[in-house]
Amino acid sequence: MTPLTRRLATLALVAAAATLAAEEMKWPIHDRTRPQPRVVAPGTFSTAEQPGKPPADAVVLFDGKDLSKWESDKSGPAAWKVENGYFEVVKGTGGIHSKEGFGDVQLHVEWMAPKPPVGKDQDRGNSGIFLMSQYEVQVLDSYESETYPDGQASAIYGQYPPLVNVNRPPGEWQIYDIVFFGPRFDKDGKVLRPARFTVFLNGVLTQHNVELVGPTSHKVRDPYKPHADKLPIGLQDHDHPVRFRNIWLRPIVERPE
Repeated sequence: MTPLTRRLATLALVAAAATLAAEEMKWPIHDRTRPQPRVVAPGTFSTAEQPGKPPADAVVLFDGKDLSKWESDKSGPAAWKVENGYFEVVKGTGGIHSKEGFGDVQLHVEWMAPKPPVGKDQDRGNSGIFLMSQYEVQVLDSYESETYPDGQASAIYGQYPPLVNVNRPPGEWQIYDIVFFGPRFDKDGKVLRPARFTVFLNGVLTQHNVELVGPTSHKVRDPYKPHADKLPIGLQDHDHPVRFRNIWLRPIVERPE
């Protein structure tokens, strides 16, 4: 993204926020005829032994039983191992992605690095969660293990290190709660709104509404290229037996008029 494009994108966001604020303030204060929020049963929190229950309106991508909502990046069924309420990366089978595409979401993912740990730096419990198949929140065993800051767990890979390192030891479940807004493009492919992430790891804020400069990648910073508003969520095969459980999301929708 060029400085001019970034400036235009910022101005577009400011204008959109001002428009939204104006729309919200059209209601008299404390107006009892204003539409009520939807009622949603909130679910339960996870424990070390047991995954929590998703909110009532969540789209569940893995419920501990099978990978029927996922497929292999190499085509065909997802080939990762499912057992005991979790699934595990199988080295060499390739990444997997959701069959359905998603845009702006609240995403919940629980993962576990292998115990005992093997390797160091990036070769240690490595995987990744890709929103829209190209914007990565890093998965890595970063407990008492050093690597480059923008590549440790809960980094926006290659762009933003986490604010703090709150990793649990390998063999314990780690919990991501991710808020993601995808980019928007005009009819000519120019960026109207960059992608943004807010991330909580184990209940602690590690990314605060950061704006991406483009897709995440290794050792390069690629520019944005226009794409659909909804694309699959991907999980990476980085040759390490990382485990996942309790994956669900809630699409973020505009406020009702």
